[in-house]
Amino acid sequence: MRDDARHRSYSDERRDEQLVDAINRGDQAAFEQLYLRYRDWVVALAYRFTGDRELALDVLQDVFVYFVRRFPGFELRGKVKTFLYPAVRHTAIAIQSRSRRMRSMTEVGDPSDASTVFDAGATEDRERLAEAVASLPAAQREAVLLRFGDGLSIEEIATAVEAPIGTVKSRLHHALATLRDDPRARDAIRE
Repeated sequence: MRDDARHRSYSDERRDEQLVDAINRGDQAAFEQLYLRYRDWVVALAYRFTGDRELALDVLQDVFVYFVRRFPGFELRGKVKTFLYPAVRHTAIAIQSRSRRMRSMTEVGDPSDASTVFDAGATEDRERLAEAVASLPAAQREAVLLRFGDGLSIEEIATAVEAPIGTVKSRLHHALATLRDDPRARDAIRE
């Protein structure tokens, strides 16, 4: 494939809904476009859960195999991220569990390490914020990362984590209150 054709394929201007419709009609290039659009997000999310780049890549493969099997006939009823999130979450947990059985516990990264969410060259303030976020209970940390890291709405988070909207709001409320009281995060939390 020529470089200009590859670039044109990656910069497809169609909305996700249009791509899903095209995939349902058998357009393989449309599926490739969705893959290119969301692969980095899936790997980053899987890395949050696994703490291991190789396992995150395994999750990427399994999630997109799962996704392609939904076609034809798949109906997108929200954002693609909202559909993919539970698949990434469940797949990452399953793959990490299998990996832990195969390796000693000392070789497995800590999936609660919030520094993995931020760039490796993060400033000291970002590192302190990452530490504060990592100290949150898992459900609160997940809600914060989905809301502020991935930009999902409360409703989308509720769908993704399969929890009532009130529960998501409560998790966010308690997480933000905890972060406001944490000196490592205080400067980053704005009213």
